[in-house]
Amino acid sequence: MLAMPGVQLLDVSGPLDVFAQANIEAGRDEYVLKVVATARGHLTSSSGVRMVPDEVAGERVTKFDTLLVAGAPHASSLIVSDKLRAWLIATTKTCRRFGSVCTGAFVLAEAGLLKGKRITTHWSSVDELSHRYPDVTIEADALYVRDKRLRTAAGVTAGLDLALALVEEDLGRDLAMRVASQLVMYFRRLGGQMQFSRKGHAHPMGRSALQDVQRLVAACPELDHSVSSLAAAVSRRVPD
Repeated sequence: MLAMPGVQLLDVSGPLDVFAQANIEAGRDEYVLKVVATARGHLTSSSGVRMVPDEVAGERVTKFDTLLVAGAPHASSLIVSDKLRAWLIATTKTCRRFGSVCTGAFVLAEAGLLKGKRITTHWSSVDELSHRYPDVTIEADALYVRDKRLRTAAGVTAGLDLALALVEEDLGRDLAMRVASQLVMYFRRLGGQMQFSRKGHAHPMGRSALQDVQRLVAACPELDHSVSSLAAAVSRRVPD
């Protein structure tokens, strides 16, 4: 997990706790967890809590299986140095997968790693990110998005949803469901992140299934929204 100065603590601790619980459920260390900083010394989060990172980006050659960039309240104004950009480009080339949590997408975009990609980010940052990086396709309502090797999560707590999805990819549905149970979180959250938006772009009405349909249409108006396709979409979202 790459954490920039002023990082949102939950963007780091949330996903890492999901992976740590997966280790417990598996009975072995499937994941070796590391926090990478951009400079030596304590890393101070936006809440003031300080962390001691495991290593510093660019100081050693480390091959990661998965690299995630955590977000920060001021991520859109963070300066991505040439050194960090080079490290991100080199590191993501050797990763099995990489991505971002919340506004960590700005860091990846600044490094040129989101060009032509399909992503998501915090709903309040969608307009700015799309304006600054018009070659990036943003799914504003999605909690997380998978595009080949790239994985991106929406705002803050959606990092847990993304991490759980990665656990399911790696270790299967049953173990991922046990992780969700132990962490008292939804295995599949109904609806998307626009239900939390205060921008006035989405005002779904009616029962939860109908709200899911409304959010789907609003988020992806270019898709085929026939009655049969919408019915199929709702059936996939309703838990067993």
